[in-house]
Amino acid sequence: MKARPRVRRYGVIAAAALLAGCTVGGAERPASGVATPVTTSSSTGQYNGALRQVAELPAPPSTAGGTEQPVAVADTLEIFVFQVPDLSRTVQVDSTGRISLPLVGALSVAGKPLRAVEAEITRAYSANYLQNPQITVAVKDSVSRRVTIDGEVGRSGVYPLPPTASLLDAIALGGGLSKIADEHKVYVYRDINGQKLVANYDVGQIRAGQRGDPRLYGGDVVVVFSSGSKIAMQNLKEALGVATPIARLAIP
Repeated sequence: MKARPRVRRYGVIAAAALLAGCTVGGAERPASGVATPVTTSSSTGQYNGALRQVAELPAPPSTAGGTEQPVAVADTLEIFVFQVPDLSRTVQVDSTGRISLPLVGALSVAGKPLRAVEAEITRAYSANYLQNPQITVAVKDSVSRRVTIDGEVGRSGVYPLPPTASLLDAIALGGGLSKIADEHKVYVYRDINGQKLVANYDVGQIRAGQRGDPRLYGGDVVVVFSSGSKIAMQNLKEALGVATPIARLAIP
């Protein structure tokens, strides 16, 4: 069987294994209920610091109160000026947090919500150039709005995150849960003011409406663990032949 590619994030995977009650090598161990501080080598690019498990992940401070994630450096914005196609364009936020537009020049946009950016561009054009301009700004691509999906999903990888996307949306982006995934062991990691937090979400409960579907934010990491019983069943099916239904086997 050809192995699927995996996103190599060993620091996160190892920490999640401790929380899920297993090791990366597959040996079972009891879950502690409260995350153990995890320290790894910074020379490998892995996480250094304490990993804390919480029941629910708080929203990033920049999005508190339900506001959207602000524009960030390296974001690509699409700016549409109604009935003025010469002013409509796609621009990238530079390293100083600014964009450059015709007639009005450079505008600082990093750290501001899209609606605030729209308002600022509208003011800049209406001051001297356009009467009642109608301007729309959208994020075409954003490094800061990507989510990493790893573990037992159809397609591990880093994906652009649509606005107001939820955990189930992210799992769908990753091709859904694999045949051996444990829907009870889905972990979401988030950095809050330099603190790495993790929460365990039961996808079965979410789908049944017994628990809310949490919103995800750029930078989040979703890790889906495997089910030991499903692995055993899959191995048995492969040993007996996939085409042979287990229920039909004659057991003496």
